Amino acid sequence: MSDQPIPAPIAAFVEAVNRHDEAAFLNAFTEGGSVDDWGRIFTGRDQIKGWSDKEFIGAQGTLAVEDVDASDGTVTIVGDWRSTHANGRSKFVFDVDGDRLTRMTIREG
Repeated sequence: MSDQPIPAPIAAFVEAVNRHDEAAFLNAFTEGGSVDDWGRIFTGRDQIKGWSDKEFIGAQGTLAVEDVDASDGTVTIVGDWRSTHANGRSKFVFDVDGDRLTRMTIREG
């Protein structure tokens, strides 16, 4: 991975997460956007919100970005995730369409 600047849509997303801004977090996704959290798939705003309420924004999560790699509509961030639900180095892979996310995949970093 390289240490590239974070593309604007992902930088705005990380900032929204770190300030626990649920509306900005949810609005970052396309209408049919999805989250793949270690193989558990949440699609659409209602499912993503339900997951986030317990495990992401609602768990007061913060992400300290360590590495960034961006190419062809995909941005990969590895960073230190801290929350009341889970902690540790994690890899976030974002599929981007314009300025919105179509998918966020979370795995061990």
